[in-house]
Amino acid sequence: MSAGTALATAAIAIAVLMVATWLLSLVLRNASIVDIVWGLGFVVVAWSVHLRLDDPSGRSTLLTALVTVWGLRLAGYLAWRNIGHGEDYRYVAMRKHWGRRFPLVSLLTVFGLQGVLMWTVSLGVQLGQTRTGGPGALALVGVVVWAVGLFFEATGDIQLARFKADASNAGKVMDRGLWRYTRHPNYFGDACAWWGIALVAAESGIGAWGFVGAVVMNVLLLRVSGVALLERSLRKRKPEYEAYAARTSAFVPRPPRRA
Repeated sequence: MSAGTALATAAIAIAVLMVATWLLSLVLRNASIVDIVWGLGFVVVAWSVHLRLDDPSGRSTLLTALVTVWGLRLAGYLAWRNIGHGEDYRYVAMRKHWGRRFPLVSLLTVFGLQGVLMWTVSLGVQLGQTRTGGPGALALVGVVVWAVGLFFEATGDIQLARFKADASNAGKVMDRGLWRYTRHPNYFGDACAWWGIALVAAESGIGAWGFVGAVVMNVLLLRVSGVALLERSLRKRKPEYEAYAARTSAFVPRPPRRA
């Protein structure tokens, strides 16, 4: 498969998925479903390219497997956390602001934008599958980085869910387990997972474009919808958060600072 064919295949798959998700959001009056589809979208990208290959290589199979595990875990967790809790406050605010224009605005600024970001972040997954060959030393390093990321992401989510499930922790700051070493172990893990995928893809040569995707994911997690957005909310809602932030790394894990 040529690089152009892989890129076009992924773009078409993403467009179909995001338009379908947008239509469903109109029926449900809940744009929050896009958060669940974010992880699933990468799985769709990986498989849409993989299934069009005449003779998938070991690298292609590995990339598809890594993305599938990452995407299904994230989508499953978000579905468990979000379904039944109504629309996210961000989309509620948008709906109130735009009124009758919200459906069209959401198509462009929520579903369309996330589709473009999905295509960009997954460049390595798309292009890394277009070259033959099995995984080598660089891919092995990538798998290790990906595994570290998955551990931080999944373990952080589980620890936080258990913390919130205990009514005695209402209003308190989660500073246990992995959260003792980083304020956002799930976001750190997410970043590591995509740097690992980029390393696996880069072994193909053209798949080195995956580093662009990893950088974009990092920026999203640190500056856009991840750390920056959540921190503003937590500092307003939890008085203890300032002290926690003063002793705990924002992203990369490290021992907490001494008071």
